[in-house]
Amino acid sequence: MLDAAPEPVGASGLILNEPPLWERGRTGRSAISVPNPGVPSSPMPQDVAGDGPDWPDLSELEVVRHYTRLSTWNFGVDTGMYPLGSCTMKYNPKVHEALAALPGFTRAHPLLPAEASQGALRLIHETERLLADVVGLREASLQPAAGAHGELCGMLMIAAYHRHHKTGKTKVLVPDTAHGTNPATAAMCGFSEVKVPLGPDGRIEVPAVADLLDDDVAAIMVTNPNTLGIFESNLPEISRMLHERGALVYGDGANLNAVMGRVDMDKMGVDVIHYNLHKSMSTPHGGGGPGSGPVAVGERLVPYLPGPRVVKTADGSFAWNDDLPLSIGRLHAFHGQFGIFLRAYAYLLSLGKDLPQASGFAVLAANYVQEKLKDAYDLPFAGRCMHECVFTDAKQREFKISTLDIAKRLIDLGYHPPTIYFPLVVNGAIMIEPTETESKEELDGFIAAMRRIAQEAAGEPDVLHAAPALTKVGRLDETAAARKPKLTGDMGQDA
Repeated sequence: MLDAAPEPVGASGLILNEPPLWERGRTGRSAISVPNPGVPSSPMPQDVAGDGPDWPDLSELEVVRHYTRLSTWNFGVDTGMYPLGSCTMKYNPKVHEALAALPGFTRAHPLLPAEASQGALRLIHETERLLADVVGLREASLQPAAGAHGELCGMLMIAAYHRHHKTGKTKVLVPDTAHGTNPATAAMCGFSEVKVPLGPDGRIEVPAVADLLDDDVAAIMVTNPNTLGIFESNLPEISRMLHERGALVYGDGANLNAVMGRVDMDKMGVDVIHYNLHKSMSTPHGGGGPGSGPVAVGERLVPYLPGPRVVKTADGSFAWNDDLPLSIGRLHAFHGQFGIFLRAYAYLLSLGKDLPQASGFAVLAANYVQEKLKDAYDLPFAGRCMHECVFTDAKQREFKISTLDIAKRLIDLGYHPPTIYFPLVVNGAIMIEPTETESKEELDGFIAAMRRIAQEAAGEPDVLHAAPALTKVGRLDETAAARKPKLTGDMGQDA
């Protein structure tokens, strides 16, 4: 039982309208006072200037209020809980942002010679070492610019390995719980996809892999924990089977937040894994970037890592090494998203040996949410989850309430909706990842809101059908919005 049902954090308050700047501007207004230059003006010739953009004339106060009001329409981790399953939207300490803004790094030009970039090279080298240690693998590379880029990097290395050894293998096993990019990445690297079905407990079963494993299989792509929030406990045996047939194991590290510093990927047989630094390592997430998707590899794939690589020389200095005959080559201009490396490096150093505790709290929080909601919502896979739990709308369907209705009502109660309708193998999925950074009080508030919605579904379904009702804009026609987006300030009556 909860100590008490907390009040929802959502409330009806000031909702400020804000027109486009062109509607607010008035000729002659200015946000700055420009001193008299003391020389005659000289207008640009019309044939050079053309008509030019119609910039609005605004006062400083109008500019400040415009962007401040727009900011009140946003929701982010600094506003409240953001329980997106499989995305790990957790709070990032502000001190890491401050460290990433150090001028010695932000003002360094990427074309500076190695002798003038020792601090940056050392940071790259040490961050790679730390990331490799987190998962128990041999070496790492920071070059890939995002998770899917890291995934591509991993599979390119596997393809290079098989070309080098002339194996002629053509197929990649992809479980039903794989992330959506996995089949596409396999195809981009010249492989064909072979689907691996899930067992009744949401895991890959050894016999299912054995039935599909032949001499044409080059690798398996496994997300562990998988997208159901379930740990793939059969992976060591599956890895052993693949290695015996000359195949490799790619680990999708999107859900690393559940196992950081706790699982030795080398002992589990993983040959390469990518990280999502924007999920697990205290770096920005969303808004179009920047992301970062480093990879770590075991002994088999070290020669194929992207280059050039930072190495520590005999005199203790750092240098670039591009003498890498088997490398898959450069994947990124210069060496990746350096500002993200700074944040991840700060995160890893600040937690140090306590890093596994972060994963422990993430798993604890998810299991707490699952336990408190399993009587109110359908739980398709019973048992302990990892960092996220997956429910469905099966109990609410008898009242004609869908997962979408539940998500929209959560907005009125002050919570960003979790991931819905994913993973695709679960009908009406509601995927919740609370992360390790949320307090028990915050979790209790979210649980209370979800339980209230379950009660409303049975007794007041019209409330859910009309949600959200407290937002600036009510429920939108999302299909029409996707097919016919309105990109101007004139919203019109049919918006």
